[in-house]
Amino acid sequence: MQPQVVIRPSRGWPSLGLKELWLHRELLYCLTWRDIKIRYKQTVLGFLWAFIQPFTKMVVFTFVFGHMAKLDSEGVPYPIFVFAGLLPWQFFSEALNRSSQSVVSSAQVITKVYFPRLFIPLSAVCGCLIDFCISFLILMGLMLYYGVAPLWSLLAVAPLALMTVLTALGMGTLISALNVAYRDFRYVIPFIIHIWMFLTPVVYSIRAVPASWQWLLAINPMTGIVDGFRSAIMGKPFDFQSLSISITVCIVTLVGGLMYFRRIERQFADII
Repeated sequence: MQPQVVIRPSRGWPSLGLKELWLHRELLYCLTWRDIKIRYKQTVLGFLWAFIQPFTKMVVFTFVFGHMAKLDSEGVPYPIFVFAGLLPWQFFSEALNRSSQSVVSSAQVITKVYFPRLFIPLSAVCGCLIDFCISFLILMGLMLYYGVAPLWSLLAVAPLALMTVLTALGMGTLISALNVAYRDFRYVIPFIIHIWMFLTPVVYSIRAVPASWQWLLAINPMTGIVDGFRSAIMGKPFDFQSLSISITVCIVTLVGGLMYFRRIERQFADII
């Protein structure tokens, strides 16, 4: 006698379904590799775009904010200072932009076959890790060019990068679910990312902000992450208070984004 499987709709707030994600982990690899190939397929420069974009931003920011505005770079060459901030920010903004649009752009797949929907924004975030690794190599080249020796504090880049991934995933899953129901979110995201960058100490030092306003910047989870990257790369003391706030906001955002995504995903095939 064949075993019977009864499928019933879940009620209330569903679980994160971590067991299901683990059982289908090979699919995450396939979706991530698909996103990477689609991004660079039929391009003249291919993976060089991952080099050109952050390098061009670094040159422009160095000229405008380093030479013209003469912003404080905390005792290191401004190109290294700004690139240390661009490294996590470029990854976060690109991952957020791609993950927030990922569910809508995968409508044809969602309406035809079942698979863990969470893999869609997750694969978009993971696909941006290649660009992050290329940008890190650019940073190493800049440090070699300016004679800045790498320190043991560089080991902190790994957990900080993980924090960036989790923050991007939390925001990306939340906005991707909202984008299914409210399509005008696709017009809001580029504007939010643009404003968010200037609310994050990417081109300026958080020490340049008056102390009475620094707590407000600390609510932004990318503030502690960007400042942590600079501490790891430049060898300056870590601001553990800012980092702890960023970790707390990151966890809250991640859990909230995942739970909302899991609750709304049951309606994706109907409204997408």
